[in-house]
Amino acid sequence: MTDGEEKKADCLKVPPDCIREGDIPYMVEERAVDPQVKEVLQKTMEDGVQTVWDRFRNQQPPCKSCATGVSCQRCAMGPCRILGGDRDRGVCGADADLVVSRNLLDTIATGAASHSDHGREVAETLLATATGRAENYSISDPVKLAALAEEYGIDSSAGEKKTAEQLALAMLEEFGTLRGELAMAKRMPPGTYSLLKGAGLLPRSIDREIVEAMHRVHMGVGADYSNILAHGVKTSLGDGWGGSMIGTELSDVLFGTPGIRETMVNLGTLKEDHVNVALHGHNPVLSEMVVKMASDPEMVEKAEAAGAKGINLVGLCCTGNELLMRKGVPQAGNHLSQELVITTGALEAMIVDYQCIFPSLPHVAACYHTSVITTSPKAVIPGGEHIEVNPENAHEKSKEMLEIAIGNFPKRKKERVLIPDGPVSAIVGFSVEALREALGGTLQPLLDLILKGDIRGAVGVVGCNNPKIKQDYGHITLAKELIKRNIIVVETGCAGVACAEAGLMRPEAADQAGDSLKAVCESLGVPPVLHMGSCVDNTRILTLAAELANLAGARMDQLPVAGAAPEWYSPKAVAIGAYFVGSGISVALGVMPKITGSENVVNLLTEGLDGAVGAKFWVEADPVKCADIIEAHIEAKRAGLGI
Repeated sequence: MTDGEEKKADCLKVPPDCIREGDIPYMVEERAVDPQVKEVLQKTMEDGVQTVWDRFRNQQPPCKSCATGVSCQRCAMGPCRILGGDRDRGVCGADADLVVSRNLLDTIATGAASHSDHGREVAETLLATATGRAENYSISDPVKLAALAEEYGIDSSAGEKKTAEQLALAMLEEFGTLRGELAMAKRMPPGTYSLLKGAGLLPRSIDREIVEAMHRVHMGVGADYSNILAHGVKTSLGDGWGGSMIGTELSDVLFGTPGIRETMVNLGTLKEDHVNVALHGHNPVLSEMVVKMASDPEMVEKAEAAGAKGINLVGLCCTGNELLMRKGVPQAGNHLSQELVITTGALEAMIVDYQCIFPSLPHVAACYHTSVITTSPKAVIPGGEHIEVNPENAHEKSKEMLEIAIGNFPKRKKERVLIPDGPVSAIVGFSVEALREALGGTLQPLLDLILKGDIRGAVGVVGCNNPKIKQDYGHITLAKELIKRNIIVVETGCAGVACAEAGLMRPEAADQAGDSLKAVCESLGVPPVLHMGSCVDNTRILTLAAELANLAGARMDQLPVAGAAPEWYSPKAVAIGAYFVGSGISVALGVMPKITGSENVVNLLTEGLDGAVGAKFWVEADPVKCADIIEAHIEAKRAGLGI
């Protein structure tokens, strides 16, 4: 038996304790909300292919020490578990507060590093474009380039290329600047900026805070849990007002600032008569070039020669969201759907960059004709086909990858194909710039609606999926509950995909909103749930909140706004939540972080931070109860402003 045959045989083995044939209908209903997902999930289970839900089930029950955050593996004297009694301290003397806080800071640093490194790569691409090394890329939004140059004190009279070069260098300097402050942190309202500066929480640079975080968690360094967690907030703010914001802003410069447009979502966006290629991950640098190449007449001709009518690109996760917002490329699904796109039997290739990509994908693909192509040296996956891509070679490598997909089309087995009917339309592209344009060039009308009470407040519902929660149930239920209460919802990432698939991003969804929000949406022709982009684009929500606060003459923590991550799973989500709270926007989590082993850490995050930054975390798994908490918070903020 060949290696490929062994992989295929192994992937078709169904562990008896994982899936039993009679359980399939129940397990399908238990795992997902979307009808198209459930249809393909049933096929997947009948095909005998393991997915994330099966592996999650096989991992139960979890280790209690790991789940509560009191397991420490920071040095070779351990591992240690803080269990109470005569085991209330690790070998080095660390207690539960220290172990939990160090683990949490480690998580924040990981998340901040991930999004900030994404931002660094986009800045490097702008630099390569400006200096002629990436000749197939260009400046798509010169207006935004000029605005950012002015924000950074750069004279743009020397021309577009020189301005782009100087801006890229200035932003790359933010990662290790000696100035001791981040330029875009000045977007904060003066009151918020002063509050954070007085608390010693303003980041000095992006990498500096991440590196110091990793230093602090080394054994024998940080020992005070509150001091450690304060640095966690500082590290996350360096991501939110630095690395992630750079990623968003420069992606707009290179690829275009999103404008309001209509597109399609869910697994039904795959096409039976086309070469289907999924673009998955988080960085738009590669995917933008693949989009260009997919419409090249030479590539279309090759697809037709292989028996297809053309090349159909679909997005997954946040690479998909980037393309959805800017190009209207259909979105096939979110985090937990990535294996199911393959198990439809209709996918020729999945091209991935990095972040949120399951190592299981080549294993699942071995059951079908699909190629999984990895492109980043940071994210090589055993079993995948690795084609390293950089800005200099992205054009030719995109062609190579699409040729692989085209070559797979004749290998598709029609009897194993299931593409659900009924892709759903969605209105997307609500960048801050698009909102301003729709409102006549200023956000003042939005603030006026909030002050008047027609919109009670705004909530950013963000984050990925987690198999601990029925896929998309938390996102959709919370969004529906909030709009019923006349609270407008803005979304990014997988939450945005979930609500788009549920039809909440169509104008007619205003019928599900409260009377005053419904009237606002109908007058503007917009849905009550607005898609603002990928997870790195949570900085758009920060910018939106900061601009509203500036117009109102208030701090961000005084606004009737909140954040929520009903189904979060990743370190990036922890960093995002921390930079929202650090900026003054309280955040509700639907999944408990691994902190319950320390009552002091729990109290600091859910109560103590409020006294320092005017915001805190809530944890509530029930999305209806979560909506109650958020509504009460918004009404309290309204009362505080006298509105």
